Amino acid sequence: MTLPPPSKQLGQHFLVDDNILGVIGRLAELEPTDVVLEVGPGPGGLTSYLADRVAKVFAVELDWRLEPYLAERFGDRPNVELRFADALTLDSATLEPPPTKLVSNLPYNVATPIVVESLDGLPSIQLWCVMVQREVADRFFAQPRTKAYGAVSVLVRLAAERIGFHAVSRSVFRPPPNVDSALVAFRRRPTPPPVAWPELKRVVEASFAHRRKRLPNSLELAGVADRDEAATALADLGRPPTTRAEELEPPEFVRLATMLSG
Repeated sequence: MTLPPPSKQLGQHFLVDDNILGVIGRLAELEPTDVVLEVGPGPGGLTSYLADRVAKVFAVELDWRLEPYLAERFGDRPNVELRFADALTLDSATLEPPPTKLVSNLPYNVATPIVVESLDGLPSIQLWCVMVQREVADRFFAQPRTKAYGAVSVLVRLAAERIGFHAVSRSVFRPPPNVDSALVAFRRRPTPPPVAWPELKRVVEASFAHRRKRLPNSLELAGVADRDEAATALADLGRPPTTRAEELEPPEFVRLATMLSG
């Protein structure tokens, strides 16, 4: 079966260098008992590598053109389950047993939402090892008061801690992307934030929705809290009303969300 060419519209860049697979395996800390979710398997090189080392692989692919090729390649692999669906709308309850790790060469155009949504939507996942644009990898664990720091940084850092990072050459992909890439691995923190995740996410995203504005103004414009209420909450944090979202540390957003949720 002939492999269809990568789709530019879907942001596909297929892995063609098997040497990078060993790096992925090391950063993902693969174990024989692992159940792995792979988003965007493409031609299946990483899928095959994973299937040789773990108990189960759920390979979720949006591109139906790949169905004949992947079905032929993995038809005799009982521990590989192909799902042709949008990973962002996939019902996680249908993944049985629940995945314990997300290991993927993520399509660039959906990498950030897939990671962010999996933090809460896939509570069984304990470790992520994802190939993303270098800019996105840096953003995941960016520090406050930097250009890369944003809502994604806060949410990822509150849910997980980084355990590995590896810059990746453009030559490992076909076609080579026009941006640098990196592998980043992170493990879920044992204790979740003491506030409902949907409320925390709502406050964090609203805080950065107008990042050039003062935080009380941004929260009011986003409809999360009026300006005075937000200023009072900031005062309780020891912060002036002129504070901008990029100045707060991730734990301060937890306290802010707790206060604004009553």
